[in-house]
Amino acid sequence: MWWQELDLSEAPTDGPVAFGGVLDAATLLGACRAGLFPFPAADPVLAAFNEARWAGGRAPLVGGADPYALAWWSPDPRPVLPVARLRARRRTGLHCTVGRAFGRVLEECRTGREPRWMTDELLAALEQLHRDGRAVSGEVWEGEELVGGAYGIRVGPVLSLDSMFHRRPGAGSLALAELATRFGAVGGRLLDAQWDSPHVRSLGAELLPRERYLTVLREPDTPPPGG
Repeated sequence: MWWQELDLSEAPTDGPVAFGGVLDAATLLGACRAGLFPFPAADPVLAAFNEARWAGGRAPLVGGADPYALAWWSPDPRPVLPVARLRARRRTGLHCTVGRAFGRVLEECRTGREPRWMTDELLAALEQLHRDGRAVSGEVWEGEELVGGAYGIRVGPVLSLDSMFHRRPGAGSLALAELATRFGAVGGRLLDAQWDSPHVRSLGAELLPRERYLTVLREPDTPPPGG
């Protein structure tokens, strides 16, 4: 598989490391195991922007009718959240679950996001990984209303996060904290935040050199977090 042949020691640290390929469940999981995550272009205009910005660089093209419609990233260093460090203050009237509403969390995470990086293909791949026990969501409820959520893909002792949402202040962070608690209880060590940001730092993220992050990914898989 192309991701197994990719030499990340020579790959960009702050740009795409590959372009193209398909975006199905097997590819998504394999790429996550190799330390990559996808960033699909929402439309041909953004694919053309990728080509104009990155063509001729160090990121190889790995196939597909329009390879620039799908970018693969592996930032160096990688922002990660140790599960023991992520805590959120509980709020009266809110309660948490894990894996109860995966599809609804995905839809909430992509609603109103422009450009819509969570394409239909990525959504289908994530839903398949959830059926396979590889992708999991954390949910925050106010009564029967879903007011916050987050999700990720389980690889080794890492839960690779993609997105979160909130409809009440702090509900997204509470969903992350619930995932961290449940994941840590079955031996998980890190939540992968993918992109560095002031918000990620405020949650307690630390930066791992890419090679150290890849070493952690090669450790044995943890079981799925309990529901």
